[in-house]
Amino acid sequence: MYFVSEQVASQVVTMAEAITCIEKVFRDYGQGRAQVFPVAMGHGPQKDSFFSMKAGLLQDQGAVGLKVGSYWPGNRSQGIPAHSSSTLLLDPQTGYARALVGASHLTCLRTAAADAVAVANLSRQDSTTLAIVGAGHQAWFELLVVREVRPIRKVFVINRSNQGAQAFSQRITNELGLEAMVAEKEEALPQADIIITITAARQALFAKDLVRPGTHISAMGADAAGKQELDPKLVASASLFADVRAQSISVGEYEQAFTSGLITEEQITTLGAVLTESLGRKTDQEITIFDSSGMALQDIAICSLALEKALAQGLTGDSK
Repeated sequence: MYFVSEQVASQVVTMAEAITCIEKVFRDYGQGRAQVFPVAMGHGPQKDSFFSMKAGLLQDQGAVGLKVGSYWPGNRSQGIPAHSSSTLLLDPQTGYARALVGASHLTCLRTAAADAVAVANLSRQDSTTLAIVGAGHQAWFELLVVREVRPIRKVFVINRSNQGAQAFSQRITNELGLEAMVAEKEEALPQADIIITITAARQALFAKDLVRPGTHISAMGADAAGKQELDPKLVASASLFADVRAQSISVGEYEQAFTSGLITEEQITTLGAVLTESLGRKTDQEITIFDSSGMALQDIAICSLALEKALAQGLTGDSK
């Protein structure tokens, strides 16, 4: 069995490669050439710890496996990240373990790459102003990929911690040369062409009325039952898109609106259908929302790519 360390995985896959890889995943899924299996959730012995197991199959690539994503909040007191991800790739012919890939960095890449695909196909092409709600580790990846697909010139940073918002805003200015500023949601959101929410919130972060017509929203934070970033009334008024429709109403952003009877599952279009059936934005005035709860196909694809590149460069460990 091969082993691709976190360090190696973070070196071998570029942002551009990640976007191309994940777009193909959505196309394959939209054309029925890939399968997502039910998500399993569990928890550890520590208070508030949990993990999820997401599995899938990419038929044409012969790639199959599962990703375990964990959250252990007590890790912070030990000086290590609370989130971690590992992906197990199986041999498609035998079912034996083929490779274990340290996937925390790759999870950040594939999550952001999915957002890039959504923004490229759902936001207005003239979108130049971005508002990011949340200034944690993943927010930086989201910013980088949106810049790959839209001509962003101004960035508003909205965050619970003003200190974190200031640091993030300064980093944007220093490293990317963009106009960036810390702002209150009441100021920033009515000006935004694109809004990205990337938090661990369990209630709406802002009211429906703050979002102007024509805005695209990528809701990236909800990935477990009870998590919520958007006002259900906003969800009910928008055109809805998701990576996996069933997940979006059970562990994703649309859970609250769905259980409240404000929307039906049939109102949600998968990103795969957007790519393969041209079912995206219809007018410049509609509000579009993309819910990313994450799916194993993304992990399997990007980790397979990392394994392929690591093997080519002689960077894998081998326990055979």
